[in-house]
Amino acid sequence: MTLIKSISGIRGTIGGAVGDNLTPIDAVKFAAAYGVWVKQQRNKDNYRVVVGRDARISGNMIQNLVMHTLVGMGIHVIDLGLSTTPTVEMAVPMEHADGGIILTASHNPKQWNALKLLNSDGEFLNAVEGAKILEIAESNDISFADVDSLGKITKNKAYFDLHIIEVLDLDVVNVPAIENAKFKVVVDGVNSTGGIVIPLLLERLGVHVVKLYCEPNGQFPHNPEPLKEHLTDLSKKVVETGADFGIVVDPDVDRLAFMDENGEMFGEEYTLVACADYVLSRTPGNTVSNLSSTRALKDITEKYGGTYEASAVGEVNVVSLMKKNKVVIGGEGNGGIIYPASHYGRDALVGIALFLSLLADRNMSVSELRKTYPSYFMSKKKIELTPGLDVDGILKTIESRYKNEQLTTIDGVKIDFPESWVHLRKSNTEPIIRIYTEAKSQQEADALADRFIKELSEIANI
Repeated sequence: MTLIKSISGIRGTIGGAVGDNLTPIDAVKFAAAYGVWVKQQRNKDNYRVVVGRDARISGNMIQNLVMHTLVGMGIHVIDLGLSTTPTVEMAVPMEHADGGIILTASHNPKQWNALKLLNSDGEFLNAVEGAKILEIAESNDISFADVDSLGKITKNKAYFDLHIIEVLDLDVVNVPAIENAKFKVVVDGVNSTGGIVIPLLLERLGVHVVKLYCEPNGQFPHNPEPLKEHLTDLSKKVVETGADFGIVVDPDVDRLAFMDENGEMFGEEYTLVACADYVLSRTPGNTVSNLSSTRALKDITEKYGGTYEASAVGEVNVVSLMKKNKVVIGGEGNGGIIYPASHYGRDALVGIALFLSLLADRNMSVSELRKTYPSYFMSKKKIELTPGLDVDGILKTIESRYKNEQLTTIDGVKIDFPESWVHLRKSNTEPIIRIYTEAKSQQEADALADRFIKELSEIANI
C-alpha cells in the first residue's frame, strides 16, 4: 500500500497509516493545500471550485472530505457528484470557476483513489504549480475561514447533458451520417461513470446500445485498465450480439479503446490514429502524442502534409506541446484523445463521436478500417519497484549502454532502433518502471520488452 505525491496530484490506497496511504487526513491535507494555491492565483472575494468523482467505492467519502475542506476555507463548491474527468474539465470554464478536483485513480484497481487537480482553464496543473501545492501541504501554512465566511456547496447534475451537447455541436462530428448508419455497439463501462454517460451519448446519436458492466457501483468486474487481457467478456458480448463494435473506457472516462466486430482489439494505440485520420482529412495540420505512443500517428500526419512531434509522457506535457505546435488533434497512445476544438483534455466522449463519424464516412467495418493503417505492434510491460531502489541510476546505466543508438531522454530513456523502439520510464502514478516497445510484429515487440526486463532486473538485482 502506498501514497504517491506527485505534480499530477495525490494518489494512494484507501486505509492504513497517515502519510503512507490515502487516509481521510491525507485527503483533507492536500485539499487544503490546493485551496491555498487557488486563493494565491487571484485576489477576489469569492472563490469557486468544481468537484466530481468516478464511481469507485471510496469516492463518496473522499469527495465529502475534499468538498467540506474547501468549504472550511471559504471556497464555494460546485458538486457534480458522479462525473468524469473530461466533464469536470469542461465544467470549470463553463462555471467561471477558479479550479477543479476530480476524485479518481483512473485505471488503478478499486482500492486506489486520487485527487486530480485542475486550474481555472479546466486543465491539469503544470510541474511548477503541482510542486507548489506539495510545498504548501508540507509547510502546514494553512488557515481556514471564520464561521461567517464559510463556503457553500451547490449541486449541479446538468453537466453530462451539457457535455454531450458540446460534443454533438462540434463541426467535425457528422451527426446525420452516424444516425443513418444505425450502428449497434456494446459498451463496457467497468461499473463506473462511463456506464452512465457513454450510453446517453450513443443514444443521442441513434446508436443501438448493448450495456455491459454499466452499473456505477465501483465494483470493477475486471482490471479497469482497458487492455486486451482484461476484456474477454466484451469480446464475447460483441460476437454474441452481432454488434458493429465494442467500446471500453476506464473508470474516469478519459481513456478509450475499441473492439472490432469479430471481438478482436482495434488496438488501444490506434484509437488516436483513427480519430486523427478523420480530423486531419477535414482539417489538415500538426499532431502530438507522447514518447510511448505508436509511430503510426506520425505516418498518418505526414500523409496529410502535417508535422508530428512527441512529448514527455503525461497529459500536461502533451497539452503544452500541442499548444506550442498549434496542433489540430493530439493525445496519448493509451486511448486518450485531446481535440482542442473541444477542450485541452483527454475525452472519451469526443473520441467516440469522432470514431463514429469516421466509420459512417468510410462505410466499412472496424476490422476493415484497421487494415488501412500502418501495422505496428506494441508490448506494454512493467517491473514492480522495491523501496530505496535507485531508478534514475538504473536508467542512466541503460543510457550509457546504448549511447550509440538514437536516444531521447526528456522522460526516462527511449531508444529508437531502425525497425523498433523501447521506452523505459518510472511511472508517476504507480511504484513501477514501465517498459513500452513497438516493432513490426507482436513477437518482436514482446521479445524486445522481455530483453529489457531482463537487463533492468540484472542491473537492479531484482
